[in-house]
Parts: sequence; C-alpha cells; structure tokens
Amino acid sequence: MANPFPALLRVYLTGLRVLLVFTVLCGLAYPLLITGIAQLAFSHQANGSQLKQGGQVVGSSLLGQNFTLPKKNPADPNEQPRPDPRWFQPRPSAAGADGYDAAASGASNLGPNDADLTRTVRERRAAVAAFDGVAPAQVPPDALTASGSGLDPDISPAYADEQVQRVARARGLDPAVVRQLVDDHRTGRTLGFLGNPRVDVLALNLALVRLG
Repeated sequence: MANPFPALLRVYLTGLRVLLVFTVLCGLAYPLLITGIAQLAFSHQANGSQLKQGGQVVGSSLLGQNFTLPKKNPADPNEQPRPDPRWFQPRPSAAGADGYDAAASGASNLGPNDADLTRTVRERRAAVAAFDGVAPAQVPPDALTASGSGLDPDISPAYADEQVQRVARARGLDPAVVRQLVDDHRTGRTLGFLGNPRVDVLALNLALVRLG
C-alpha cells in the first residue's frame, strides 16, 4: 500500500501557500491600497471629518458635542450641565451621563407612550422656551428629543433660527449678522431628496468664533 503522507503534505503545503498569498493580498496590500486612495482623494473624510480652530482639532462635523458652562461644583456628580447662552445648542443626547459621549452611543429606548419620556419632553420644552425666550409652542421637535445615536451633529433650521436672538444678545452682536451665519450654514436634503435640511452646530459655532 502506498504511503499517503507525501500527497497529504502537498495538500497542506498548497493550502498554506494559498493562505499566505491571500493574507498578503487581503490583509496587507488591499487595506494599504484603499487607505492610500482615501488619503489622496478623500483626506478630510478619511481622517474623521475633523474641524480645527487655531490649528487645533476641536471636533468632527459628524459628531455632536455639548456647549455648556463649567460646573459650579466639579466634585458634585449630581450637578447637571448648564447650556452656555453664547453658543448654539445641539439637540438632547442620551449618549452617556451628560450626553454626547462617543464611547456610549445610543438612544434612551423609551417608547412614545412612555410616561418618563412624556415628562422629559414636557420639561425640556419649558426649559428650552425659557432659555431661548420663546413661547413653548414654538420649540421645534428636535430641541426636545434625542437622536437614535445620541451623537447627531445637526439641528433643524427652525431650531437654529430660534436661538439667533439669544446668541446675539449673549455676544453683543447684531441679530441680522448671526442670522446670516445660520443661513450660510444651512445644508439642504442629501441628493435633493434624502433627509431634511439641517445645520451643523459645531461648524456654526466655529463661525461665531471667527466672527469675533
């Protein structure tokens, strides 16, 4: 009876060579090729759509963040963050304890009939109306509810418009100038029919910084 070992060895060696070839092609060459193309053709997007101010990275146009005042008592874990009136505010976030925690992306998972959600929306409506100096009925929905990811960087043009007077007053600026900034940072529907018109909050606030 012939010894089957040489034949089996050839099969194993062939399989090993195929494994090594495809490891190099798919695990090294292909990722390097795609990374190189991305860096050359889409450098901004490939590096996280970073936004800079004074040469420093201050965030990403894809991720929202809070614009709050410093805590009165940093040692108090129960103290809630307070929105800074000098900045346009994002929509609420359920990502992390204070919201907009990129390591804890997620929603509240509360249904539309949940009593806690109903109470939270009612409280947010009153707080936002008082903060922006408008009637509660004027507060748009995205000022009251968090996004599914908790990291939505955009707000509706209606919510941005609502904040113009408050931001202008806090910064001592002409409301018409601030409103023009909002208009300049409006983005329409993607491809003309996907999603809704929106305003990127971080980009808008960086424009305020450049305004002085």
